Amino acid sequence: MRVIAGEFRSRVLKTLPGLDVRPTPDRMRETLFNILAPRIEGAIFADIYAGSGSVGIEALSRGASHAIFVEQNRAAANVIRENLRTLRIDPRAELLQSRASIALPNVRADIVFLDPPYEAEQEYQKSLATLGENPAALIPSLIIVQHFAKLALQDRYGAIHRTRVVKQGQNQLTFYAESAG
Repeated sequence: MRVIAGEFRSRVLKTLPGLDVRPTPDRMRETLFNILAPRIEGAIFADIYAGSGSVGIEALSRGASHAIFVEQNRAAANVIRENLRTLRIDPRAELLQSRASIALPNVRADIVFLDPPYEAEQEYQKSLATLGENPAALIPSLIIVQHFAKLALQDRYGAIHRTRVVKQGQNQLTFYAESAG
């Protein structure tokens, strides 16, 4: 797996072998960051269920000021640490080896990217509900969920609502933002 664009373009990232981690496909990452281009510069980006950290590292490569990685799996967290160290961007990153449900209420980021394992459907609902029920001061300005296209997410979770959907094959990105008023 490689970083697609930006400061670390074409740099190879280590990944966890096997099926424990499902990396975001290059085409989906490209689409995501084309959409985020006007918002990523200087942003604090949170990569929840980070796996190899490829999405958060891509955010840093494209100008995010800081990235927060949340990953429960010890081996995957070690891969993220190694990728950050190899690229010498560990000072711009924070790695929380924790369950997402424990870390999410305290994550302070402008943009949150959620990519739980596809088979863990309850994690999608739980994570979005947690973010939507946070005090208004802690709700990120943008929440993006990558999921299996057949998984139907709600239009609204507490104070956040769906603003956009982008489908690519069997993958989908669903965007949420805080509701006005």
